[in-house]
Amino acid sequence: MTKKLVIKVTAGADAPERCSQAFTVAAVAVASGVEVSLWLTGESSWFALPGRAAEFELPHAAPLPDLIDAVLAAGRLTLCTQCAARREITEKDVIEGVRIAGAQVFVQETLADDTQALVY
Repeated sequence: MTKKLVIKVTAGADAPERCSQAFTVAAVAVASGVEVSLWLTGESSWFALPGRAAEFELPHAAPLPDLIDAVLAAGRLTLCTQCAARREITEKDVIEGVRIAGAQVFVQETLADDTQALVY
């Protein structure tokens, strides 16, 4: 049975190391064949918008756009409904492949069998 990984990233440019760690772990897990669901919440919500990840810089870290592409290629990337609403982000604004979903879906994913949840 394949183990699933749900990662919630709450940090963005305000806490770049924590942010980068979340995206790096998600991309490495996807590359390792793990089923990954990465949730963008709080300040990381801005990375659901085209071009925003390219503005993120952290020395000695993989480029955020590459990590996002890796997750989108074989995992799931979700923007929190409330976080999107607070930032006036709609489905028409986000990168192709990003879904907007709320707490009910997050809880459902994290409580599924053989699932590990991480929060950054």
